[in-house]
Amino acid sequence: MLSAPLHVTLLAARRFQRRALLLDEPGADVGAALAHHGYIQIDPINVCGRMHDLILRHRVTAYREGDLMRHLHGDGPPRPPARRTAFEHHVPTTGILVAFALEAWPHLRAAMRARTRRDSAWSGRLTAAEHRLVPRLLDAIGERGPLGSEAFTDTPRAPRSWGPATLAKSTLQKLFFHGRLLIAARDRNRRLYDLPERVLPAEVLNAPTPTPAATARWAVLLKLRQRRLVSLSRAELSHVEDQVHPVKIESLPSLHCLRTDLPLWPPFENPACVEPVESACGEPVESACGEPVESDCGEPVESDSKIENPPPRLLAPLDPLIYDRRLTSRLWGFDYTWEVYTPEAKRVRGYYALPVLAGDDLVGHVEPRADRPAGRLRVVSRSVRRGHRTTPAVQDLAQFLGLR
Repeated sequence: MLSAPLHVTLLAARRFQRRALLLDEPGADVGAALAHHGYIQIDPINVCGRMHDLILRHRVTAYREGDLMRHLHGDGPPRPPARRTAFEHHVPTTGILVAFALEAWPHLRAAMRARTRRDSAWSGRLTAAEHRLVPRLLDAIGERGPLGSEAFTDTPRAPRSWGPATLAKSTLQKLFFHGRLLIAARDRNRRLYDLPERVLPAEVLNAPTPTPAATARWAVLLKLRQRRLVSLSRAELSHVEDQVHPVKIESLPSLHCLRTDLPLWPPFENPACVEPVESACGEPVESACGEPVESDCGEPVESDSKIENPPPRLLAPLDPLIYDRRLTSRLWGFDYTWEVYTPEAKRVRGYYALPVLAGDDLVGHVEPRADRPAGRLRVVSRSVRRGHRTTPAVQDLAQFLGLR
């Protein structure tokens, strides 16, 4: 049975999200951030840094460009299975490529099997031509080690592939989606595939397959770990009632957070503590454990404690703070869409515009572009609320990329 909702203000919810998403206190290393969030989304586009690097640079102390790939695959020869703590794969039922901790592997098996029966040129069942090519690909990889599609230049173009691809590329990609190959390394972002037993530890590969209910529960908890404050359907809630706490934020629909995240709410909103605060009527009130924090006027209480605003930051286009577009619009008053796949004539902000987080507000966007040959980070466009400076945030990103 769920506890009574925690009644909070918009400001408290924004501050909770910052804390819960590691934006106030970053993790010690990539492994810590990955364990906290469940996964980190990977994207190859590199306009001003890759998506995963832009996400993690705010969440890992002293993070360097490329650290996620070094964490996954090592810096040099492919990392041996015994030293692997994470791997690349797709979020079940989606095409989203992410870095997962090893614990995720058993929960991906059902989605892998389902793809082998689905009709999809990108990830579904193998065509007759692809079936015939599989033994050659697996034999070559088994004999020579990690290989990419470039090692098989004599194969024809795949007639039904997603985008231009050779038959070797489409077949390797499907074998990866089906769990028969894994990404063992990358060569300038190109995938090198290897057999699963040469990528993941044996105890991970041989772990029992969870029940469908256990995997459904894992998927909902993954959503909560990734975003920390989410809307849950009845079906989702039924899997995790013992792990979540309901949250009511002014006029927003009901949301939920992990119970383990309750200490991250500002003290006056935290049902795990009792702290005197002052109501909107000027009367002191206390927050009792598990009870909504309301003044005698029936208004949510807000602390007068001042929180020093950190410097402005440029967020990744798919940062967990803004990933849920509907919640971002209602909670932060910021309507944002990643427009990299939007036709140029219909773009509002730009091809790769980065939202600007300034303290407790999202105040606009900046569209930077890395000019690597010239060693400079150029600003193509920007639109920021009056009174907010973005130069420090742009300089911070330039320094991260090793540019001027």
